Amino acid sequence: MSKELHYDLVVVGGGPAGSSSAWAAAKKGIKVALIEKEGSIAETVRTSGVTWIQNINEFGIPEDCYNKIKNFSFCSPNNEVTISDSKPRAAVLDVRKTYRWLATQAENEGVNIFVKTNINQVIKNEKGDIIGVKGRNPEGEILFHSKVVIDASGFQSTVSKAMGVVTQWKRFGAGAEWEVKAENVDQDTWWLMVGQQYSPAGYAWIFPLGDNIVRIGVGVGKPESDVDPTQRLEELMEKKLGPIKKLGKITPIEFHYGLIPNDGLSRKTVFNNLILVGDVAGQANPLVLEGIRYAIRFGRVAGDVAADAIKSKKTDESSLLPYEDNWRKEIESKINSASKVQDRWIGLSDMEWDKELDIIKELKSDEFLDFIKADFGLSYMLKLAMNHPKLAVRQLFNLVKGKKN
Repeated sequence: MSKELHYDLVVVGGGPAGSSSAWAAAKKGIKVALIEKEGSIAETVRTSGVTWIQNINEFGIPEDCYNKIKNFSFCSPNNEVTISDSKPRAAVLDVRKTYRWLATQAENEGVNIFVKTNINQVIKNEKGDIIGVKGRNPEGEILFHSKVVIDASGFQSTVSKAMGVVTQWKRFGAGAEWEVKAENVDQDTWWLMVGQQYSPAGYAWIFPLGDNIVRIGVGVGKPESDVDPTQRLEELMEKKLGPIKKLGKITPIEFHYGLIPNDGLSRKTVFNNLILVGDVAGQANPLVLEGIRYAIRFGRVAGDVAADAIKSKKTDESSLLPYEDNWRKEIESKINSASKVQDRWIGLSDMEWDKELDIIKELKSDEFLDFIKADFGLSYMLKLAMNHPKLAVRQLFNLVKGKKN
């Protein structure tokens, strides 16, 4: 026996994009279902949880969900630099607590959350447009009929693939990390470790969560490198390379593994009755491959736009297009600029990384944060290249713009 349910909006994926979409739509008074395949929201952690205080304040995330960061340390094989700020500007999220807080916010607005529900098919009308999804839960087959579907299913892009509107990502980051208890932790400081011994096409990290807990991880770009991030992480922790040795005794708590798209903003994200948001849409900062802030922000936009379309009884592509217009205006030029920096970084040798850190240390804290957040467009880079007193910084930003001088 199949169970059939009817909603105005169905959101597939209980991560930050899905919960934020569901919350925003429900606030406008429509009937929303949020579907998660795991046994609970954030049962499995797949991200290191880096984000920024400005966005945390914008989203209203409670203080007990994150650890504040004000020092940013980089090391290459033969160089080390720390950029410090007078106040915290970044944060490391307690991912599980944050995602569950977002889901609870949605539930408090009347969203019905379905866990242990694995979506594997779409329901189409006679025109081939999506009008729902189908899957299984512990009770058997379940069908969700809806006017609009939001695909927030993460890297796997479950709904969009079932519709045949996307293919698998060609470029992506694979990340492995251990959450550990460490003997010596500077909870105000994160570490990014670059160079061949850490990752041949990516970086390693140490991100503190407070209470002497840190996340030690390795990210590797695919297909640029065939290195297994889990194996490389084990090697780094066993040898206690670089700043890992400063942590002293390490006691593992929990292992995390995840994939994040790195194909840029290459996907169309609205179709008749369908919106793509978060990792499904490729909304990730290519410099440090973080996208939680985009997932929440544009999840809210997706929910707003979907609710307005449903209320107007017009849910075709053109009615949902304000969502795509919004995110493209906000981040498209910034992501494209940051992708040029990433293309430069992926090809650097260890010696070149040593020199790159000399450039980075010349940045003021505001410049550095705008840079690492991918919060710069061409006009901003032009201003830095023209006005910065340091030749190396001017050259870096000229290179990003595609100039040779």
